[in-house]
Amino acid sequence: MTGPQTPAATDVVLRAERDTLVPRLRTLPEADLKRPTVCSAWTVRDIVAHCGAALTGLAAGPAYRASHEQNQRDVEERRTWPLKQVIDEFDQGLADAGPAIRAAGGAKDLAALGTWIHGGDVREAIGLDDPYHSRGHQAALTLLSRCERVVRTPLVEIQLPTRRLTLGSAVPGRPTAQLTADVPDVLRLYTGRPLDPDRYQLSGATPEELVSAEW
Repeated sequence: MTGPQTPAATDVVLRAERDTLVPRLRTLPEADLKRPTVCSAWTVRDIVAHCGAALTGLAAGPAYRASHEQNQRDVEERRTWPLKQVIDEFDQGLADAGPAIRAAGGAKDLAALGTWIHGGDVREAIGLDDPYHSRGHQAALTLLSRCERVVRTPLVEIQLPTRRLTLGSAVPGRPTAQLTADVPDVLRLYTGRPLDPDRYQLSGATPEELVSAEW
């Protein structure tokens, strides 16, 4: 007889956001939901609307395809919704999207990782401590390591406080880059979030090379 299976990283990050971020959103003053975020065109409310729409689309079936244009349309449509409806959709999407993401065999893992990263954007905007080091950060790092965007970046060997991690792919004739950082700063660096350069040491690559596309 086998024991219980370890939850997939996608389930861990979605559950973390549902258990920790959603309750906080429900108690925030509406003024806080209007705060600007690192996603310069979007407020806190807009990010929540985007994540809710994307997760709902994924849960509806494999035909869902996101694009920057579709994401913006989704956000603009939800600006007319009552706030409770926006948060309810996000909550339900976090509950429903896991099976669809797992069924895609890794092709949709970016949606789970992106949701958690956007959760960090929200936490930072509303002034919470350690916004990219909240519950689920180790699972987020696991998803980052197998994300196609990251696999296409140059090979980097990372020294974390408690272990080593390798991200990216070897480039012929190019030595492996070296990075010393903690987990939240690795997540910030690879997803293009603001990061004080004094918080990490990188040699053999530039920060710009580690972000292959807009998140």
